[in-house]
Amino acid sequence: MNKEWSELNKSMQNQIKKEETFEQGIETLLLLRKKLMEQISSFKMELDGAAFHAQPFLNAKGYHNKTIAYSIYHIFRIEDIIAQSLIKKQEQLFVKENFQERMGASICTTGNELVKEEIAEFSRQLDLKELYHYILAVDLATTRLLKELSYSDLKIRMTEADKRVLLKTKSVADSEEWLIDYWCGKDISGLLRMPLSRHWVMHVEASLRIQKKIL
Repeated sequence: MNKEWSELNKSMQNQIKKEETFEQGIETLLLLRKKLMEQISSFKMELDGAAFHAQPFLNAKGYHNKTIAYSIYHIFRIEDIIAQSLIKKQEQLFVKENFQERMGASICTTGNELVKEEIAEFSRQLDLKELYHYILAVDLATTRLLKELSYSDLKIRMTEADKRVLLKTKSVADSEEWLIDYWCGKDISGLLRMPLSRHWVMHVEASLRIQKKIL
């Protein structure tokens, strides 16, 4: 793991545990996300379209066996679901702003169900300009959410009602419903620690590995 990202993530995890350092923890999380977003934005500036659907580690074990376009979509599709549906109890930006059609995405799910060449084919279909519009919209919405959170909010747990809502949205493929159980088994603190922070790091680092391989 990138040392700076690792340290920021570790600091954030410790800071949000205590009320007296909670706000500092949110600032640390926002800084981590800012640095990761800068890296994600750099892909757009440094790579051509073909690089986004390249899959040089097709048969490898690990996140690097995917594509850069898929990884970006996947990070923010999950974040949209977590932040809007689960935490804010609102309609996802993906639906509200018609991003599936705008991106030319063949799925409305997180993409966990896709394997091997399916990932590259999905990535090839995406309109990268609209994909980046989507991730910016999700990042801005989540930033607002994080700034509104209080320490007491961290203990709010997801419920069976939340599970039912997510099932109705069809945001997760039927074969991957374990994800809904995973998310809904957490409180807001737990969601901050994985989908809204560490999940980014894991997929951005995998994308950097892909970038290094194809350049």
